[in-house]
Amino acid sequence: MAAPSPGPREVLAPSPEAGRRVATSSSSRGGLLWRLRDKQPRLGLFEIDPGHELHRLTCMMQAGLWAAIQVSIDHPLLGPPTEEDFSEVMTQVQEGFELGTLAGPAFAWLRHSLGLAEKDYQASLGPDGPYLQFLSTSKSKASFFLSHDQRFFLKTQRRKEVRALLAHLPRYVQHLQRHPHSLLARLLGVHSLRVARGKKKYFVIMQSVFYPASRISERYDIKGCEVSRWVDPAPEGSPIILVLKDLNFQGKTIYLAGPQRSWLLRQMELDTAFLRELNVLDYSLLVAFHCLHKDERGPGSSLVLRTARTLRSSPLAPPSCCPPLCNGNCHALQADHELH
Repeated sequence: MAAPSPGPREVLAPSPEAGRRVATSSSSRGGLLWRLRDKQPRLGLFEIDPGHELHRLTCMMQAGLWAAIQVSIDHPLLGPPTEEDFSEVMTQVQEGFELGTLAGPAFAWLRHSLGLAEKDYQASLGPDGPYLQFLSTSKSKASFFLSHDQRFFLKTQRRKEVRALLAHLPRYVQHLQRHPHSLLARLLGVHSLRVARGKKKYFVIMQSVFYPASRISERYDIKGCEVSRWVDPAPEGSPIILVLKDLNFQGKTIYLAGPQRSWLLRQMELDTAFLRELNVLDYSLLVAFHCLHKDERGPGSSLVLRTARTLRSSPLAPPSCCPPLCNGNCHALQADHELH
């Protein structure tokens, strides 16, 4: 299934100094803001510093993304994306590499509709801080990164996966507009990276389901099966954070009642029906737990963490007094699907 394309256009990066910013980013970390942020715990996450084997790759990603997002800042879309916007391919030439942006205007409009400011998006993904790497329990050979603020998730993809994603993109955008409180993962951009005349590498950008992560104690990737769905937990006291699986979840119970239960079941029906229409079989329910403080417990309490996405007014929106998924006692929970 080939991704639609009116033909690529090649442009120079709008900000040549972006590449130089990457090279000097390590020397500009002396500011108070950086030092305060760098002291925050990042358990199980590893900074991709100059000694890391992926440092050069991520520096190119940061410089390229900074320039690509600047284009959408300078030329904002004034209305809903057209068919041409969904098929646009823009290639920006940087020193030593080129970054491709696929369906850039369509994704920029989607980000705007989700309440995400382009300047914030650029600051998170640009060279203001090193990307983070974490240990993945996925069986795929994909590489996984987090932005320095852990707000956005980057994952390498195969070419055929990117083609399928772009073919489904118009319907995906339409689904999120109809159901802004959907549990589907928020896909925010698709890009390619080629060094010199080498082979293109593709990657996608998603909003991190596990953001903010400061109080999350357990993370699960639930697929509804038991085959190869066990992960050896990290030793007690270990700084490594693992995403556990179905068999690790056995013996745990999530209790939902009333409006929370009806909303969750209905929204999952809508999302799974959408995936079925696309003939997409691979999915995950991502679940995160965090312990509530004493004053956050009890049926009358509303001081709990919410999901990262913005929920809009809708007949199917969850009750405003609590997050979309919460058992009201000792844990709050976040969930999302992963669309492949």
